Amino acid sequence: MKDSHTLKLSRRERQIMDIIYQHSQASVADVLQNLPDAPSYSTVRALLRILEEKGHLTHQKDGTRYIYRPTQPRHQAGQSALKQIVQTFFDKSIEKTVAALVSDAEVSDEELDRLSQLIEQAKKGGSPS
Repeated sequence: MKDSHTLKLSRRERQIMDIIYQHSQASVADVLQNLPDAPSYSTVRALLRILEEKGHLTHQKDGTRYIYRPTQPRHQAGQSALKQIVQTFFDKSIEKTVAALVSDAEVSDEELDRLSQLIEQAKKGGSPS
Protein backbone atom coordinates (compact mmCIF):
# COMPACT_ATOMS: atom_id res chain seq x y z
CA MET A 1 0.00 0.00 0.00
CA LYS A 2 1.30 3.42 -0.87
CA ASP A 3 1.77 5.89 1.99
CA SER A 4 0.30 8.68 -0.10
CA HIS A 5 -3.07 6.92 -0.01
CA THR A 6 -3.14 6.24 3.72
CA LEU A 7 -5.04 9.37 4.72
CA LYS A 8 -7.15 9.49 1.58
CA LEU A 9 -9.92 7.21 2.80
CA SER A 10 -13.48 8.43 3.02
CA ARG A 11 -15.58 7.62 6.07
CA ARG A 12 -17.23 4.75 4.17
CA GLU A 13 -13.88 3.41 2.99
CA ARG A 14 -12.58 3.42 6.59
CA GLN A 15 -15.73 1.61 7.75
CA ILE A 16 -15.27 -1.01 5.04
CA MET A 17 -11.60 -1.51 5.89
CA ASP A 18 -12.54 -1.94 9.55
CA ILE A 19 -15.07 -4.64 8.63
CA ILE A 20 -12.56 -6.46 6.46
CA TYR A 21 -9.87 -6.28 9.15
CA GLN A 22 -12.32 -7.58 11.77
CA HIS A 23 -13.26 -10.57 9.60
CA SER A 24 -9.88 -10.95 7.82
CA GLN A 25 -11.79 -11.18 4.53
CA ALA A 26 -15.24 -10.27 3.23
CA SER A 27 -17.53 -10.38 0.23
CA VAL A 28 -19.75 -7.49 -0.84
CA ALA A 29 -22.65 -9.20 0.99
CA ASP A 30 -20.55 -9.51 4.18
CA VAL A 31 -19.69 -5.81 4.04
CA LEU A 32 -23.33 -4.85 3.43
CA GLN A 33 -24.43 -6.94 6.41
CA ASN A 34 -21.96 -5.20 8.75
CA LEU A 35 -22.00 -1.64 7.39
CA PRO A 36 -24.13 0.87 9.32
CA ASP A 37 -26.72 2.61 7.12
CA ALA A 38 -25.49 0.51 4.23
CA PRO A 39 -25.75 1.99 0.74
CA SER A 40 -26.71 -0.13 -2.28
CA TYR A 41 -24.93 -3.33 -3.29
CA SER A 42 -23.45 -1.62 -6.35
CA THR A 43 -22.14 1.27 -4.23
CA VAL A 44 -20.36 -1.12 -1.86
CA ARG A 45 -18.95 -3.03 -4.84
CA ALA A 46 -17.65 0.25 -6.30
CA LEU A 47 -16.08 1.26 -2.97
CA LEU A 48 -14.34 -2.11 -2.71
CA ARG A 49 -12.99 -1.66 -6.24
CA ILE A 50 -11.71 1.82 -5.30
CA LEU A 51 -10.01 0.44 -2.18
CA GLU A 52 -8.39 -2.19 -4.38
CA GLU A 53 -7.21 0.48 -6.86
CA LYS A 54 -5.75 2.46 -3.95
CA GLY A 55 -3.78 -0.63 -2.94
CA HIS A 56 -5.60 -1.39 0.34
CA LEU A 57 -7.37 -4.56 -0.81
CA THR A 58 -6.93 -7.51 -3.08
CA HIS A 59 -9.55 -10.02 -4.16
CA GLN A 60 -9.94 -13.65 -5.08
CA LYS A 61 -12.82 -15.12 -7.01
CA ASP A 62 -14.93 -17.65 -5.11
CA GLY A 63 -17.54 -18.98 -7.51
CA THR A 64 -19.56 -15.98 -8.63
CA ARG A 65 -18.42 -13.67 -5.83
CA TYR A 66 -15.22 -11.84 -4.96
CA ILE A 67 -13.62 -12.23 -1.55
CA TYR A 68 -11.64 -9.15 -0.49
CA ARG A 69 -8.61 -9.22 1.79
CA PRO A 70 -6.37 -6.43 3.07
CA THR A 71 -2.98 -6.11 1.39
CA GLN A 72 -1.25 -5.39 4.72
CA PRO A 73 -1.73 -6.60 8.27
CA ARG A 74 -3.74 -4.11 10.34
CA HIS A 75 -0.79 -3.11 12.56
CA GLN A 76 1.39 -2.37 9.51
CA ALA A 77 -1.34 -0.26 7.90
CA GLY A 78 -1.81 1.50 11.25
CA GLN A 79 1.88 2.29 11.53
CA SER A 80 1.88 3.69 8.02
CA ALA A 81 -1.21 5.82 8.75
CA LEU A 82 0.21 7.04 12.06
CA LYS A 83 3.49 8.04 10.41
CA GLN A 84 1.53 10.11 7.90
CA ILE A 85 -0.57 11.72 10.66
CA VAL A 86 2.52 12.61 12.70
CA GLN A 87 4.12 14.21 9.64
CA THR A 88 0.99 16.05 8.54
CA PHE A 89 -0.58 17.23 11.79
CA PHE A 90 2.23 17.27 14.36
CA ASP A 91 5.22 18.64 12.42
CA LYS A 92 6.90 15.20 12.54
CA SER A 93 7.07 15.57 16.35
CA ILE A 94 6.53 12.44 18.44
CA GLU A 95 6.37 14.66 21.54
CA LYS A 96 3.49 16.72 20.13
CA THR A 97 1.70 13.55 19.02
CA VAL A 98 1.96 11.82 22.39
CA ALA A 99 1.03 15.03 24.22
CA ALA A 100 -2.14 15.29 22.12
CA LEU A 101 -2.99 11.64 22.78
CA VAL A 102 -2.51 11.70 26.54
CA SER A 103 -4.14 15.09 27.09
CA ASP A 104 -7.32 14.23 25.19
CA ALA A 105 -7.85 10.67 26.41
CA GLU A 106 -8.47 8.85 29.64
CA VAL A 107 -5.18 7.09 30.17
CA SER A 108 -4.97 4.55 32.97
CA ASP A 109 -2.08 4.42 35.43
CA GLU A 110 -1.09 1.09 33.89
CA GLU A 111 -0.93 2.62 30.43
CA LEU A 112 1.13 5.54 31.73
CA ASP A 113 3.51 3.08 33.42
CA ARG A 114 3.85 1.13 30.17
CA LEU A 115 4.53 4.35 28.24
CA SER A 116 7.22 5.25 30.79
CA GLN A 117 8.80 1.82 30.29
CA LEU A 118 8.75 2.26 26.51
CA ILE A 119 10.42 5.67 26.87
CA GLU A 120 13.12 4.20 29.12
CA GLN A 121 13.75 1.41 26.63
CA ALA A 122 14.04 3.94 23.83
CA LYS A 123 16.56 5.98 25.85
CA LYS A 124 18.67 2.84 26.29
CA GLY A 125 18.48 2.09 22.59
CA GLY A 126 16.29 -0.99 23.00
CA SER A 127 13.28 -1.76 20.89
CA PRO A 128 9.86 -1.86 22.55
CA SER A 129 8.52 -5.29 23.36
